Amino acid sequence: MVEGLRGIIPGGISTHDFSVIAKTSEIDSRKILDEFVKKGIGVKKDDIYNFEIGDKLKAAVELIQIGFPLDDISAVLNWKDFEGLTAEILSEKNFAVITNLVLTKPRLEIDVVGIRLGIALLIDCKHWKRYSSSALSSAVQKQIERTKQYVAKTQNAIAVPVIVTLYRDKLDFIDNVPIVPIFQLSSFLDEFYGNLDNVKTIGIN
Repeated sequence: MVEGLRGIIPGGISTHDFSVIAKTSEIDSRKILDEFVKKGIGVKKDDIYNFEIGDKLKAAVELIQIGFPLDDISAVLNWKDFEGLTAEILSEKNFAVITNLVLTKPRLEIDVVGIRLGIALLIDCKHWKRYSSSALSSAVQKQIERTKQYVAKTQNAIAVPVIVTLYRDKLDFIDNVPIVPIFQLSSFLDEFYGNLDNVKTIGIN
């Protein structure tokens, strides 16, 4: 199953090609692919399975939740898969989305920006297998600084720094900055505007 993640690439793939990548039989490959489609990952048309950016990570999250080893799954994922799914979830929740936004003087890059109702979520996507509390705290402080720079360079901006992670089991906060597991991002966005008082908001004073 984990090797099969390599076959979930944007565009169409046949059962035969998937079986070669996943190193399994065509019968098992069809079962795997049909199971993904049943869960809303990819679309089947004329024996070809079509996937979009973000589908690989959706499938990975499914495998993590049913107990497949994290280290094995991380080996077949990259940061682009992770950012792609984050952007897709924001888009589904009616956010305007910008990926890989670069600010200058100083040069900073923000992985994903989601803007809705006048508030920008500035998201740093952390595709880490393991991390210490100090590493996460450092990532939070850097994201706060990026958010301050964004606000300083964007007229009338109000922004919230957010960290989205792959390997974490619950929503957490460091200095009022939300640390959101990717599989909880959708529900976090649903409740976001009702919880603004609880998150760090950076805007023009």
